[in-house]
Amino acid sequence: MGAAIQPVPAASAIGGSGATVPFTEYEAETASHNGTKIGPDYTQASLASEASGRQAVTLNSGNQVEFTLTRPANAITVRYSVPDGSQGNLGVYVNGTKATDLKVTSKYSWLDTGWIPGQKIHHFYDESRALLGRDLNANDKVSLRAESTITVDLADFEQVAGPATKPANALSITDFGATPNNGGDDAEAIWQTVLAAKQQGKEVWIPPGTFEVGRALQIDQVTIRGAGMWHSVLHSNNPFRNDSQVQGNIRLHDFAVIGEITERNDGSPDNAYHGPLGANSAISGLWMQHMKVGIWTMNGTTSNAVIENNRFLDLTADGLNFNGRVSDSVVRNNFLRNTGDDALAMWSLGGADVRCRFENNTIVQPNLANGIGIYGGTDTTLRGNKILDTNALGSGIAISNQAFINNGTFAPLAGTTTVADNTLIRTGAMNPNWNHPMSAIRIDSYDFEITSPVNVTGNLFQDSPYSAIEVVSGGGTGKPVRNLRVDNNRVDGVGTVVVQVEAPGSGDFSNLVASRVGTAGSYNCPYPSGTFSLNKGTGNSGWDSEWTDCGSWPPVNGGQPPADGNLARGRATSASGYQDVYRPANAVDGDANTYWESTNNAFPQWFTVDLGATRSVSRLVLKLPAHWGPRTQTITVEGGTGGAYSTVKASAQYQFAPNATVTFPPTDLRFIRLTFTANTGWPAGQLSEFEVFTA
Repeated sequence: MGAAIQPVPAASAIGGSGATVPFTEYEAETASHNGTKIGPDYTQASLASEASGRQAVTLNSGNQVEFTLTRPANAITVRYSVPDGSQGNLGVYVNGTKATDLKVTSKYSWLDTGWIPGQKIHHFYDESRALLGRDLNANDKVSLRAESTITVDLADFEQVAGPATKPANALSITDFGATPNNGGDDAEAIWQTVLAAKQQGKEVWIPPGTFEVGRALQIDQVTIRGAGMWHSVLHSNNPFRNDSQVQGNIRLHDFAVIGEITERNDGSPDNAYHGPLGANSAISGLWMQHMKVGIWTMNGTTSNAVIENNRFLDLTADGLNFNGRVSDSVVRNNFLRNTGDDALAMWSLGGADVRCRFENNTIVQPNLANGIGIYGGTDTTLRGNKILDTNALGSGIAISNQAFINNGTFAPLAGTTTVADNTLIRTGAMNPNWNHPMSAIRIDSYDFEITSPVNVTGNLFQDSPYSAIEVVSGGGTGKPVRNLRVDNNRVDGVGTVVVQVEAPGSGDFSNLVASRVGTAGSYNCPYPSGTFSLNKGTGNSGWDSEWTDCGSWPPVNGGQPPADGNLARGRATSASGYQDVYRPANAVDGDANTYWESTNNAFPQWFTVDLGATRSVSRLVLKLPAHWGPRTQTITVEGGTGGAYSTVKASAQYQFAPNATVTFPPTDLRFIRLTFTANTGWPAGQLSEFEVFTA
């Protein structure tokens, strides 16, 4: 039990506290429960890896998790996951008495975006909210009781104010024919209210209730206000859309936009607001959920926009994207959780984003990209943000010259890019396309060299699963990074190294203080060639050592095994070949449902794992998916510490039903190779998990 959103202690003078939010967050794994705690885990596409804090609690029918409140509340939001294809209820009990049922469903989760390289089925969690109809006090006990299998990540408790009243200068959409809660399409009534409000110089009022918006409305120079994000709801997949330039002064305040988006379709603008905002617009107090994107600006210019105090939840792509030609605009004090791509992004395609700022936002669990992604642009500032638990293909913050679309309109980084006073907790992830990790903060000269100043100052890195700061040319062409200044940052826990350099260029590093360093201080191996001048100034400590073997990646935590002792999890793999999408990396990803399959009808075939360091090994566990039928594979085990392989276990037949175990006397190995010569179930070598243990 406890609040997850905590400010960094003032004495540190490092890092940022993110958004100020009106709710208190309670983690299920620290509450009282009789379920099964899962995690911590950083493996792509696992339930625990997508949980807040990388831990959650799985309940079966009759199990419960109980929270003891630390402050008053009258509303609850629960983040949960249920098996794909299921739905039901989760009982909410206050001090032993049932208060309500929360509807739970897999409808909006378990996404498959197969066109994105490196993705696996993801987005396992969703959120359900309810006003409880009564005031709860500190020390009250709230239990969530399962009717069927469900994983509970957390609960947010909040004291929600009653609905606001209609301003005197507003026209209500109900006066123009909108009817709440009846399922009828209210789009035309809202549109007529907009026209009348503009003509009379008044606001548009959305009273309490749920209103259906069946078509997108083109709005400009109008204020639309609701009774509060818990009270006024527009049920729509895209209520507001401008496909061409607008004048601006668009103001959207205090209501929810809740959609029905269950898949990501990048050809459809399934966004709460889509298009340019013109000049001097503001969006505040919105709850945006079950959309593709919350706010996406494009097709025109936006200037002096203010986006603040919003919640972006359970989206299949970005939270917000400034997609070119946005200037002097700020995104601040927003809360974003469970986005399917970058939570916040600036993408300077079609023209530069100029002098824009992301400030004091809290970002939790972007599933498939970065917490914040900056792609080109001029004089960008990221300050005071708090980013937690990024997943596959993502850093906490990416400063990048990746264009994505090479049509000649991308504006690379220019001016000064400032990354200051941010807190990054458990950020960075293994990139399955690169087969090596991404850092908490990544500086990436992907398509264009970086020569303009990038200042990384005053940031706090906590418990990064891999490295803290990375310099890379993600396109693999070795474009340089220059004018990088890293000063007055603190690193408290990295799995591998503090500084991970993979591109040529130079950077100045001062007052970088590190503790709990996993393997070594730095890795400096530009690819495919060149050198990077890592210029160390004064005030550095805790990261003096260097990983010098550019032929291997620094092992996590100095090569210590994960909690389950499996030395092969997440390690580099290779194979004689593979069929279709069944790559060798699938066999060390911790997921027994994904698998490696060799080239068919071409025995012998081999599979190799690099443990990252020499270890004493005496047991192998070879797995296949549990739903497969039994089969026998003929396998030889070879290994070595480098150079030639020697036989560890002679060729033998192993019965898979679905797993097989291979044992041998303790042997010092770094590389382990399995050679397959027969399989009674399929004409290829097959492995869903290759696990390696010391005993």
